[in-house]
Amino acid sequence: MSQKLIQSQTQQQVQQQRLSQQQMLQVKLLEMPLAELEQNILTELDDNPALEERRDEQEETTAERELAEDREADATDEQYEEKTEREEREEALDNALENLGSDDELPSPDLRAASPGNPDADYEEIVWGDTTSFYDKLKEQMGELELTDGQRDIMEYLIGSLDNDGLLRKDMGDLCDELAIYHNIDVDESELVDVLHRLQTFDPAGIGARSLQECLLLQIARRPEGRLKELMRRVVESHFDEFTKKHWDRISTALQLTPDQADIIRQELSKLNPKPGAALGETLGRNTQQITPDFVVDTDDAGNVSFNINRGRIPELKVSPSFNEMVNTYKTNREKMNRQEKEALLYAKEKVEKAQGYIEAVKQRRHTLYVTMKAIIGWQKKFFQDGDEADLRPMILKDIAEKTGLDISTISRVSNIKYAQTRWGTYPLRFFFTDGYVTKNGEEMSTRKIKLALKDMIGREDKRRPLSDDALAAEMKKKGFPIARRTVAKYREQLGLPVARLRKS
Repeated sequence: MSQKLIQSQTQQQVQQQRLSQQQMLQVKLLEMPLAELEQNILTELDDNPALEERRDEQEETTAERELAEDREADATDEQYEEKTEREEREEALDNALENLGSDDELPSPDLRAASPGNPDADYEEIVWGDTTSFYDKLKEQMGELELTDGQRDIMEYLIGSLDNDGLLRKDMGDLCDELAIYHNIDVDESELVDVLHRLQTFDPAGIGARSLQECLLLQIARRPEGRLKELMRRVVESHFDEFTKKHWDRISTALQLTPDQADIIRQELSKLNPKPGAALGETLGRNTQQITPDFVVDTDDAGNVSFNINRGRIPELKVSPSFNEMVNTYKTNREKMNRQEKEALLYAKEKVEKAQGYIEAVKQRRHTLYVTMKAIIGWQKKFFQDGDEADLRPMILKDIAEKTGLDISTISRVSNIKYAQTRWGTYPLRFFFTDGYVTKNGEEMSTRKIKLALKDMIGREDKRRPLSDDALAAEMKKKGFPIARRTVAKYREQLGLPVARLRKS
């Protein structure tokens, strides 16, 4: 009896291990962009003789299979009531961003500027920068550290929580709650901060900072020791408010600087990058390559929106019939086989199981992409109908996770480096995610819509008499955006626009 119990426990452990391996494979394939997946499948076909390419004459047509898969995915996508969540950033970039690091930033290519690609394809290939993502490059550096499994999970979550500037806007307490609720990871703030400090040692300097001030201090800390470094540190650490307002006369008095010394320090500080994430941004690479969209979204003249998953050159896969036959032979004639025959057939069994797992992972990837994109289109349908960025509704990862029944980390992986070609241009999926703002009367609107209106208002103002934040708040209210002065200041700073006195010309 005890022996049977031991055997049962052993089988359960093996099943759990296989499940874990299968899940890791699914995650790996899910994170791959289309071109990388195509290459991975070719490699798998070469490495595993039990995995074969399915020919159209042997099975139903590719189009029929795709339709069947889409219907299957649609059937498993449960109905739900739309919910909106507000996820406000805890800190805003200081208005010094306008005047810091401008020489270090590279121009971003227009997402909508697609170049002609394969004339026979139903999608456009666009010339893009190096698509190794910001997330991937940080994960590569993470591999160089000695971390426990728990620390690795926490660091991955922190990396996924960074904004496009490479800064961590979320409160430490909120992150602890998210890890506990969504990932069953119990961690206190001190442990979280410890892992964050290790993340802040990554390149480029400043990554993972919780504020602009910390971002600059992290960069200063890596400079060679000396009097200049110490003075730069004191300016940012002890006189940050004066620094952001360009009150160098007060800084010079406090630190007893000569005009020449103040000028040198000011020049060196201007070389620091307030947006270290831009150095790792996926659109900022120097190496260009052809990037194909993962989704092709079509909007007809009546406003009906449909989409397809771009299969590219991905072949249909199947398990080799000859290997399947060998496995069946093993099952029925195992007792009559000699050792050499058993070893050969066990090899075949291993390859068949691996092929089956790979095929299932590819199928699961497609299903996950399908339900995620369907949910995004359902949430942002107005944008897909008219292409107006101001029509983007507040939408965060949690919204799509709840809508699809998938984990937040899964939605994050799908949206990380996937692209959608629409009637209005080609966009990374992250483009469709935007924070929300709730007005005093309970109305929720997209922060991106508010920022666009604010940016337009400042762009049209009389530069001889630019509007103060109070005046901007009053004008925004007239335009239907009843936001407070402090909210105007926060959004203005995030847009990289200086205060009124610095906009005056």
